[in-house]
Amino acid sequence: MIGAVIVTHGNLGDEIIKSAEMIIGAQEKLKSVAIRHEDSESTVRGNISKALSEVDDGNGILIFTDMFGGTPSNLSLCFLEENHVEVVTGINLPMLIKFSSERKKASLPEIATTLKEYGQKHILVASQILKNNKSGL
Repeated sequence: MIGAVIVTHGNLGDEIIKSAEMIIGAQEKLKSVAIRHEDSESTVRGNISKALSEVDDGNGILIFTDMFGGTPSNLSLCFLEENHVEVVTGINLPMLIKFSSERKKASLPEIATTLKEYGQKHILVASQILKNNKSGL
């Protein structure tokens, strides 16, 4: 099973895990690392490294971050390892739920691509959907 670590500004990672588990139940091999303003770079790297070792069962690890270019993403990129650790930025709840259903059957490169596409697909403007539904589309 592919493990996952969610690295975010503040407690976003903890909260998105709680939200996902409210919908799909408890998840194993899933950790979060909260980055706070007062944390040093070495502290954060140590926290990420510890979380990675806790979710690693040899089948790969996906690191989710909140946004590309931010500290969580930049520090997570240091852990990239071909076919073992991948980073996907812009985590959202649909991505995490999809991850839980795919993590036992997909390879790391496959799941990373699938989640990127799935996350983007589920960012919607509600009024446009409702307008299209009213017009019979």
